[in-house]
Amino acid sequence: MRVLATAGHVDHGKSALVRALTGMEPDRYEEERRRGLTLDLGFVWTRLGGDHLAFVDVPGHERFVPTMLAGVGPVPGVLFVVAADQGWQPQSEEHLAVLDALGVRHAVLAVTRSDLADPEPVRADALERLAATSLGKVPQVAVSAVTGAGLDALRTELVRLADALPPPDTEADVRLWLDRAFTVRGHGTVVTGTLGAGTLRVGDRLVTADGSAVLRVRGLQSLHEERTAVAAVARVAVNVHGHGDTALGRGQVLLTPDRWLCTEVADVRVTGEPVADLPRGVTLHIGTAAVPVTVRPLGPDTARLTLRRGLPLRVGDRAVLREPGGTRRPCGVTVLDVRPPRLTRRGAGRARAAELETMTGRPDGAAELRRRKLVRRADLRAMGVPVPGEPVAGDWLADTAHWQTLQDRLARQVLEHARTRPLEPGLPTEAARRRLGLPDRALVDALAAALPQIHARQGRLHTADSLRPALPAPVRTAVDALRRDLARTPFRAPEAGRLAELGLDRRSLAAASAAGALLRIADGIVLLPGADADAAAVLRALPQPFTLSEARRALDTTRRVAVPLLEFLDARGFTERVDDQHRRCRAGAGNGGGRESNPFFHPIVTCDDAENSDK
Repeated sequence: MRVLATAGHVDHGKSALVRALTGMEPDRYEEERRRGLTLDLGFVWTRLGGDHLAFVDVPGHERFVPTMLAGVGPVPGVLFVVAADQGWQPQSEEHLAVLDALGVRHAVLAVTRSDLADPEPVRADALERLAATSLGKVPQVAVSAVTGAGLDALRTELVRLADALPPPDTEADVRLWLDRAFTVRGHGTVVTGTLGAGTLRVGDRLVTADGSAVLRVRGLQSLHEERTAVAAVARVAVNVHGHGDTALGRGQVLLTPDRWLCTEVADVRVTGEPVADLPRGVTLHIGTAAVPVTVRPLGPDTARLTLRRGLPLRVGDRAVLREPGGTRRPCGVTVLDVRPPRLTRRGAGRARAAELETMTGRPDGAAELRRRKLVRRADLRAMGVPVPGEPVAGDWLADTAHWQTLQDRLARQVLEHARTRPLEPGLPTEAARRRLGLPDRALVDALAAALPQIHARQGRLHTADSLRPALPAPVRTAVDALRRDLARTPFRAPEAGRLAELGLDRRSLAAASAAGALLRIADGIVLLPGADADAAAVLRALPQPFTLSEARRALDTTRRVAVPLLEFLDARGFTERVDDQHRRCRAGAGNGGGRESNPFFHPIVTCDDAENSDK
């Protein structure tokens, strides 16, 4: 199916023409037929050239230009109508301005009522006017809906127009702008619209732009025929069900879930009028939606629009800016950015205008990534921009140059932390994330993984040297004294008073543990490196299973130490619980530690010797 809209001044015979072409009545309301005046959108179709051609018939009266915009917005081509006996009129001009603003490039000119006046002067005038817009040179036919003259020639031109329309992307994300919503007894809510891209299927889930309604497609009709699936381009009626379905109406939109960004701020390029001449408040027309916006000029032809309500816009979308009341010529806009940066600093507006000057409105993944530096792949797709490469971490894409800069900065931060805070065991990953201004810790992990000189361990980042840092002289002296105490009673961890006497606080103990001079069992509980394997050897000599009390006596230690030590041995795979009271040594225990396999084992001499043992 192909879908066209009509356009032209009121009472120029648009409805009569599509009625003659299709044999269907486009005016749905009795008042429209009684007055001979189209008040709302009408929908009719016929079969031409082996395919169906549908028409969205729009009103031509100046009071109904917003309705006309709702009809023209979602369709790619138009049947432009001018009457031979009246010639070019004000709404002919405004409708043409709307089409030009939308960038419509496919049209056929029909000069109607050719039985009432010579069509040639009107045809020549209209062709000249259309040629100066995005429509360019268009085919034209003089017709009469009353006598039927020219209808066959018009059908031939319409078939050619339909064949020339760009092929739709039937795999695209669905964005169905609604032009009608009503209730059918026994079925519930039905909405209609022009499906410009994508495919709808019975059973699909759809969401509204603000996410307030999640709906299921219960049924589909196209051209009054029941369908299980409808592919673009098509006029479609969708029976939907779900919370919020009764609130649907013209101007709203149904979307493929999780594939669109609903934005209330967009940067655009304006055509048709200098941005500086635009009033501050205008209406943005896109699809069937009409949303008040505030205009902030940025450059000569670029502006920031702040929308009264969010819309699912994408880079490259074409829309119309129109002042309510129609006193100004409508302007066209091309969406450049649907996630623009905030303009808070002095001079930010001028800088943003310069950046927008380089943007074409054609989706460019590589250029977008250079501008944003970091962006989620899903967000880039939702902006309507092709993904230029593979993620660096999770769903995050990174500009290559920016990623290299981040690697260099991370390396410097880790080295600086090791130099200025030698007692701290590495730079915390979260602190690195904040210092680099990154949105996700996964990015820090990916950066560290790409740097051979940086090692990640237990949520901290180390240099090769800081994995076992050199201890300051006072700390080394204190730790040496502590190691001599433990050499005499290896499982009697020092009390808090002894640690305070030696001047060893939590940071000092953590640094000594990182240096391999002590083995941290729990907070405030430290032993000599290899003490876990030694303890397991002692416990292995006990009758199995054994109790906490039996383990404490065998190890000659206190309950304060025995409880966390046994839990530590459980975690290392030396022991395991049998029940609430008993443990036993595991078969083959020792694979998790021991002097031979423990990377932190050092002979019990001094810290100097412990540090030299790696050399």
